[in-house]
Amino acid sequence: MQSRRSFLSGGIAAPALLLGQKTASERPDVLFIAADDMNNSLGCFGHPLVKSPNIDRIAAMGVRFDRAYCQFPLCGPSRTSLLSGLRPDSTKIFANQIAIRDTVPDALTLPQHFKNSGWKSHRFGKMYHMDVPASVGTNKWDDPPSWDVAISPPGSEQKTKGEAYNLGRGWNVVSFPGEGKDQADDRAADLAIETFAKRGSQPVFVGLGLLRPHLPSVAPARFFDLYPKGTVKAVVNPPNDRDDIPKASEISINTRANDMGMNAAERDEAVRAYFATVSYMDWQVGRVLGSLEKSGRLRNTVIVFWGDHGWHLGEHHRWHKRSLFEESARAPLIVAAPGRKGNGKGSRALVEFVDMYPTIAELAGLPRPAHLEGQSMVPLLDNPARPWKTAAFTQMHGPDDIVGRSARTDRYRYTRWTGPYPDEELYDHESDPKEYTNLARKASSAALLQQMRGTLDRGWKAARAKV
Repeated sequence: MQSRRSFLSGGIAAPALLLGQKTASERPDVLFIAADDMNNSLGCFGHPLVKSPNIDRIAAMGVRFDRAYCQFPLCGPSRTSLLSGLRPDSTKIFANQIAIRDTVPDALTLPQHFKNSGWKSHRFGKMYHMDVPASVGTNKWDDPPSWDVAISPPGSEQKTKGEAYNLGRGWNVVSFPGEGKDQADDRAADLAIETFAKRGSQPVFVGLGLLRPHLPSVAPARFFDLYPKGTVKAVVNPPNDRDDIPKASEISINTRANDMGMNAAERDEAVRAYFATVSYMDWQVGRVLGSLEKSGRLRNTVIVFWGDHGWHLGEHHRWHKRSLFEESARAPLIVAAPGRKGNGKGSRALVEFVDMYPTIAELAGLPRPAHLEGQSMVPLLDNPARPWKTAAFTQMHGPDDIVGRSARTDRYRYTRWTGPYPDEELYDHESDPKEYTNLARKASSAALLQQMRGTLDRGWKAARAKV
């Protein structure tokens, strides 16, 4: 564990430094938007059906990272890693329902760094872990030192009055009339809007944590109407897809494998419901963007949109996260910083969520705390096509002491499972982007397999970009 001095040293001198460089009115605001269980099903990431005009607008204003990877495909560990700037092996958080101070009591988190440096730090909704829907409206597992203001709005969730039905084992859907003023996301967006409208001379860091598209799939009926029944189809997997998937991987996905017991029609409806809640979440983003524009602060606000990890929509018969396949490890990331040369472009650079802390700190002129284990992406904001990291790393801890570690390079994904069911996976994204063929099972891949083992063993320090 890092010492208290090493965690706090980066933020102590920040207020004096910043006030010497810029007036308070010149310092940028930060709008830090998190969507829950959000995969890359967005228009700006090339999805042919999903309607997400407001997130698409953020992408047009900034740089879209097409290959951004979480460090742990589960809410609590992923969010803690991102907000602390530490990888899961350093936070020691490998499960939900653990607060960061339980394992890293002296952490200097991203919003805390801004708070200590002259910004007023706000949280509206889910930013650290929160059980959805069970603990919506509570502050469980939040981090009070991170915020000046922290509000978890309550919401009706699956108790919302409307057309309600269940799909498979635990996929609850509610389509309701009206705008949803009893939903937590609507209330969180209202609070963000109010904060920007009443902003005084002090800059603000606003963490807006939206619950959707996390289950239950609750959204106004008009968002379901965007995707008429019969127009959305779930993925069809090859008949032998699961033959070469390691047992450890199958155990780690737990009850969300085997299509959750859904038939073909129910699977299609589950995807439709997911898309509807994505569009509903996007609408909330649009409301906040509109308020920023009205206030005149849009031109001096850094906007970050991210999903905490990906989400399977039937790939390999899975409907969850907790996976080291691409659909679970990869998640959307957009950084819109005014005046950057790369704005409006996409980047195929390999980036990691642990890189967000140093990036946003640099954009605001804050010093880099010494403990950070990510790398600032600011050079990519000016040149999205420049050479960058050689690998991104994601890990997963399952039951029975199962541990999976995965390295994603430009072309390949290699995953090693240890514990009671040791095994390996290797996929070639050039010929097999859906990861259907495990090359680790083929003798012809021996040399490549050895090479990728070395990439994983050398780890993230060896994969850093040269700047």
